[in-house]
Parts: sequence; C-alpha cells; structure tokens
Amino acid sequence: MLTGPRTPIVLSEPSGSTTDTAPKALDANAPGRTCPVGYRYDPAVIAAAPERDATTLYVVGGVYGNPFALDALDAMLGAESESVTVCFNGDFNWFNVDGHGFAEINRRVLSHDAVLGNVEAEMVSGDASVGCGCGYPEDVDDDVVERSNRIHARLQATAASHQEVLQALGKLSMYARYRVGDLGIAVVHGDLRSLAGWDFDFANLRRPDRIDELQALFLRAAVDVAACSHTCLPVMRNLGPVGELSASVVANNGAAGLPNFRDTRYGVITRISIEPSPHPTLYGLDIGGVVIDALPLVYDHAAWVERFLALWPVRSDAHRSYFERICEGPDHLPKFAAP
Repeated sequence: MLTGPRTPIVLSEPSGSTTDTAPKALDANAPGRTCPVGYRYDPAVIAAAPERDATTLYVVGGVYGNPFALDALDAMLGAESESVTVCFNGDFNWFNVDGHGFAEINRRVLSHDAVLGNVEAEMVSGDASVGCGCGYPEDVDDDVVERSNRIHARLQATAASHQEVLQALGKLSMYARYRVGDLGIAVVHGDLRSLAGWDFDFANLRRPDRIDELQALFLRAAVDVAACSHTCLPVMRNLGPVGELSASVVANNGAAGLPNFRDTRYGVITRISIEPSPHPTLYGLDIGGVVIDALPLVYDHAAWVERFLALWPVRSDAHRSYFERICEGPDHLPKFAAP
C-alpha cells in the first residue's frame, strides 16, 4: 500500500519508465546540473524590491509551452468578480519549439507580469555550457539531464528567430514583490536565494532540520509567502511565524501546463486573495483573512496531446521524458501537497 509519494518527478523521467538503460555516472559539473552564479541573489534584494498591491494574485508557474493552459487561465480570470493580477513565475516556454507556438506563448504571457525561469534565462544568455540551467539534483539521472539540454537547444534555435521576444525576456527580473491584504509575497521561480534553487522542493519541506534555515530566509526577504514552481511538483507549507512575520508560507504550484498528481490531467496554479475563490480549490490556507489556494487548471487534454505529439513524436527527447507524465501524471497526490 502506498503511504507516501515515491521520489518526486521534477522535470524528469516519469516513474515506471523503461526507456533508459542503466544510469550513467553522475557528473555534477555537467550542463543542466550546474547553477550559474548569476542565478543567485541575497534574499534582502527581495525585501528592497518595489511592492505592488493586489486584491487577488494568480501565480502561474511552469506553463511549459501549453497554450491550452493559457486558455483555461483566461476562462478562470473571467469568472473573478474583481480584477486579478497575474504573475507568471518562469518556465512558460519549453515544448513550444515551433515558431508560431513560441510567439503565441510569449505574447500572451508578457501581456501580464512575469519573472524569469531558468528556461527563459538560458534562452537570453545563450550560454550552451549551462544547458537548460535546471540545476538538477543528483537523484535525477544523467540521461534525463542530457535530454533536457537537447530540448532547450531546440527551443533556443527557435528563439533565435524572435529577437524581439528575447529582448523582452531580457528585461524580466528573477523575482517580484506583492502585497495582498497584510501579507508580503515574493514571487520567484526557484526559492528565496536562487532562480534555480531547490529549497522549496517537496522533500526539503519534509525535513524538520531545515525549518529554522528556511524561516531565516523569509525573515531576510521580509515576506510572509514565497510563491514558486521550479521543482515541478506542488506543495504548500506554513513553516510558522518568525520575527515580525505572521507566517512563512511556501506555495509551490508545481506546473500549470502539466499534470501534478497521479491519474489527473490538469495543471495547478496559486491564488492569493482577500476574496474567497469562485473556483474549486485543491487545498489552501487562511492567514489573517488572506486565502492562499491551490487551484486546478483544467485545460483541454486531448488538444494538448495532439499539439505535443505534432512537435515531439514517439522516441523524441521530450516524448521520452514527459509523455507518460502528460497522460498519467506523476506519483504524487493532493494530500501530500496540502498543508
């Protein structure tokens, strides 16, 4: 009987895959493993960042080039009674390696607030030695990392024909700061000290020995909530009040454009608001009257599969790494992600 998730699938090969041979020896300095020095920042820069007020904030991470996820998002926004601020927190590009799809995703995303993910950061940098810039941990096999690097190289080739998009992406920050009610919120891709950081990975948040360290980051960033997505598996945790902060909440939405739970076919986004959600919620928290909810983003699965296969047929890199997850979801359940 399954009593907890197996090793989380984080932008990597879905569990149960038999497409690879025996794992290769790990090279910690290989492209895709390393985290560029330029990705790092002191949490204090978030404390000093301009703060934007919002009644309702949607944080949408990991669209991964799925246009039908954006269609579903537009429908959800239309059901809100108040205006909504939307911030895409990176990796909105990935599978959209066709020229039309690349232009469409970036046009729609950049009409809202956005911060960089490692996918966009490396598209802008063009430094092939970094690969995809994911900073994959050691439990992800080298074959998976190499495929991600090749996916990114193909995306980079498409991006080269869209210099105006690259210029717009080059102006994005690695973090944004908001205020909803009495809560200060950092929107980041990775964590409070790195664009590709794994502090807010599901496994890390289960470790009691890390709570003091992570709370210290919230205190230095002067935020009650960190909304992130980089690890590609959702999890929400309140690590508790610290100093003058009423909470230290990690709201990791996992992926908006991919399934996040076993046998599901929807993405997940984070909604933070002083108003109750008009949409069904998966789980959430109420911190002093501000609701922090994980919402299912129910996109057109059949249309997405058709689009994906047209770009990434059987035995292609993305098909080998992601198609099982797209169709069956990772080995993760909402009860594991819930606070």
